[in-house]
Amino acid sequence: MGGAAAKETDATPAGAEDYHGTHEPRLENRDEVIVQQQAEGETRECMGRTAHGWWQLFLFYLVFYLFLAGMFVLCMYVTLFTLSPYTPRHRDRVAPPGVMIRPYIGHGFTISFHMSEPRTWQRYVKNLEQFLGAYNDSVQESRNAACTPGNYFIQDTGESTMKRACQFRRSALQECSGLNDKTFGYAGGRPCILLKMNRIIGYRPGYGTPVTVGCEVLKGSESNIEATDFYPSATFDPMYFPYYGKLTHENYTSPVVAMRFTLRKNQTIPIECRLNGVGIINNMHKDRFLGRIQFIVTVNE
Repeated sequence: MGGAAAKETDATPAGAEDYHGTHEPRLENRDEVIVQQQAEGETRECMGRTAHGWWQLFLFYLVFYLFLAGMFVLCMYVTLFTLSPYTPRHRDRVAPPGVMIRPYIGHGFTISFHMSEPRTWQRYVKNLEQFLGAYNDSVQESRNAACTPGNYFIQDTGESTMKRACQFRRSALQECSGLNDKTFGYAGGRPCILLKMNRIIGYRPGYGTPVTVGCEVLKGSESNIEATDFYPSATFDPMYFPYYGKLTHENYTSPVVAMRFTLRKNQTIPIECRLNGVGIINNMHKDRFLGRIQFIVTVNE
């Protein structure tokens, strides 16, 4: 009996210690929170700051971000002020020109048609007609100058001065001009395809030597191309270069080489045409438009 009473007596203080040690601090913390909320209510604080303190913080960040925005605008202004709208400042790594063809329809390089079905080749004729509109003789004679063939047309008159362009008359394309044959050879199974170089400001192709065009069968027998006629020739005349940019060379029309192919009928023939000349790169496998272009032609009877 005495032992049991002793155990009960010993348990009571321990339980009291547990009770006071566990629950009384929580009550004290809650009381502190209540007291703090009452104090903030009396001082009109929100999250530990008065309205005046929040206003100071807002004003600081407003000034800080306005300063950053001003620095950004200043840097952009200085950068744009040093750039010319007429000529790129850094052109030391400009690659030789890429090559494109006309007709070019639907973002593809496949020309396929039936000679006896006009609806299959009319879209190619329409595309060529639209492209050559700016090359009409009357337009060229009224806007551009008659230049001396064989020489670059250098115009050192200041980068902001308007430049003159050399005439490239549509009639010079002869059988591929669409003037004598309105179908550009498609009705007769001898399609005309125009090849042009992409424009690069200040570029002088060939560096004083002629740049020529050559075409071959990419895959298959070379006899699939029976003949290729070039108009006005297989050479890009230097007088159409350099190009001075669209702001000052607004009437410029890119020179083209027209190719009239006589091909084996009912054959799908992949063709590659290349530029050849000093400084021309036409064998880079990663870029099939650099100095060359590949397309497919199928002429069905």
